[in-house]
Amino acid sequence: MAVTTLLDIAKANGHDAIAGIIEEVQRAHPEVQMVPMRPIKGINYKTLVRTTLPTVAFRSANEGAAATKSTFEERLIEAFILNPRWECDVAVADAYEDGAAAWIALEAAAQLEASMILLGSTFYYGRGTGGDAKGNPGLVDSVHSTMVYDATGTTANTGSSCWGVRVGVQQTIWVAGNNGNLQMEDVAKIPVTDGSGNKYTAYMQEILCRIGLQVGSKYACGRIKNLTADSGKGLTDAKISELLALFPVGQKPEFLLCSRRSLKQLQQSRTATNVTGAPAPIPTESFGIPIHPTDSILDTEAIA
Repeated sequence: MAVTTLLDIAKANGHDAIAGIIEEVQRAHPEVQMVPMRPIKGINYKTLVRTTLPTVAFRSANEGAAATKSTFEERLIEAFILNPRWECDVAVADAYEDGAAAWIALEAAAQLEASMILLGSTFYYGRGTGGDAKGNPGLVDSVHSTMVYDATGTTANTGSSCWGVRVGVQQTIWVAGNNGNLQMEDVAKIPVTDGSGNKYTAYMQEILCRIGLQVGSKYACGRIKNLTADSGKGLTDAKISELLALFPVGQKPEFLLCSRRSLKQLQQSRTATNVTGAPAPIPTESFGIPIHPTDSILDTEAIA
């Protein structure tokens, strides 16, 4: 069981009060901050998705017309248990130079940050490599095969992706079960047992919530896959154009998401074609679609 140790306290006690904690683990997770979240009363719901429209045609006078209809599909959206918690010996936390309450606040912030990082990973990778086997299905599980453009990189386990995402209640949206309860629970003092079976008292705090992801339609997301460092296989505006061409007119993604490596590749591809010879700025858009780098998209994806 992972618990706060005296070593953790000692490291924290040595910091400069003005500089604070230097967060080497803090990461960008725009997929959590920018994709809206919908609270639901329970832990799941079904969506009714029209997958094909009826066939219609003109007819001649005195000629009948065949009856046609739409095709529908039911999809189950579920919210899964996310329950980060931490425990710390009361005597250890009370030894923190700013007091136990300050230590508790620091650890609570860390638990929230770690939760955001996990949600960022499951947003893309779901229950596969890079995600969490007990979490929500991600974009890789939901993207339609016709909404994928292959960058054709070949070096094993060096792949990455660029995603175009449409957000909204009928598109891509986070789901929070049990009425959207995402708050930290109050701190409690509980008895815990050490490795020898001896008891001591610890502070304990946890988040108990249910989180899911809805990808509501075929055009809710699109992917450029197999982006690598191989020559000509990185992210470029030409490849983004291929991705955008997969979306219907009037249904373009609200934003594009990619790794820092892919963003660098895009910037360098623009520099190479810049007639002034000056380096191109770090890209913030392509064809009017905002680009957001994220640390949640890996550069070690399997080639598929």
